[in-house]
Amino acid sequence: MNETTQNTPDSQVVTMLDAGVLVPFQNQPFRVATGEEMDQLKESIQEYGVLSPLLARPLPNGSYEIVSGHRRKAACEALGITRLPVLVRPMTDDEAIILLVDSNIQREHILPSEKAFAYKMKMEAIKHQGKATSCQLGTNTRSDGKLAEQSNDSARTIQRYIRLTHLIPSILQMVDEGRIAFNPAVEISYLTEEDQQLLKDEMDACQATPSLTQSRTLKQMSQAGTLTREYLHHLLTEEKPNQRQKFFLNQEDVKKFFPPNYTPEQMHNTILLLLRNWQHKRGYNKNQPER
Repeated sequence: MNETTQNTPDSQVVTMLDAGVLVPFQNQPFRVATGEEMDQLKESIQEYGVLSPLLARPLPNGSYEIVSGHRRKAACEALGITRLPVLVRPMTDDEAIILLVDSNIQREHILPSEKAFAYKMKMEAIKHQGKATSCQLGTNTRSDGKLAEQSNDSARTIQRYIRLTHLIPSILQMVDEGRIAFNPAVEISYLTEEDQQLLKDEMDACQATPSLTQSRTLKQMSQAGTLTREYLHHLLTEEKPNQRQKFFLNQEDVKKFFPPNYTPEQMHNTILLLLRNWQHKRGYNKNQPER
């Protein structure tokens, strides 16, 4: 492996490394963007190069674990670029996790599941650091409060995001796709895994999802061990008074109209934009004199 180094203006050493020695961070929760975001990143790298070096830590086997820059590496690989600028910094597991989360959590587009697992990872890292220093300090700050100080979310909101990590994957995917709202999903996360699977089966069969009030009822019944498939079916098919009827577009029905690399979020945003344009056009035409 050939390495070259250069000094940055702040005196940190940047090393040029082969892409093959750079490995993704273990169990990192953030997905590498595809579609338009990745295309824009590739265009920028093609025109200007990698403006910001990756951050990685050395591993005992001679490879380097990426802490920040997974998307830049993916874009470079797609462009055939095999050597990347990397700021190599030794760090502990906890330090690496905190830097990983901090460098991604404020992204413009982030899924609820990404945020949930990122907060959980950082919370655990802060707890580890607290244990290491609590004897010296004589106190231990609440981890969620410390995490809230470093983010735009309150401690309560952070706790509720972390609850989403208790959802079974198929229901968590529904949250990412916007088919289940955040607050009902938090309540559903308290159901046992078996009850969650029963709920998922009934949601698929009835093409319906529980409201916030219904989700709280399901939470209580699951914790009491009284939730049954029959009750789930009754709850999901009952008429909900004073509640607007919801409808969902099946992802399989609409994805044929989009490029294959579009994410559910990109499809959702594009559909909303088209509907707003259609609404504007209808409003404009309605005010025109009849011919």
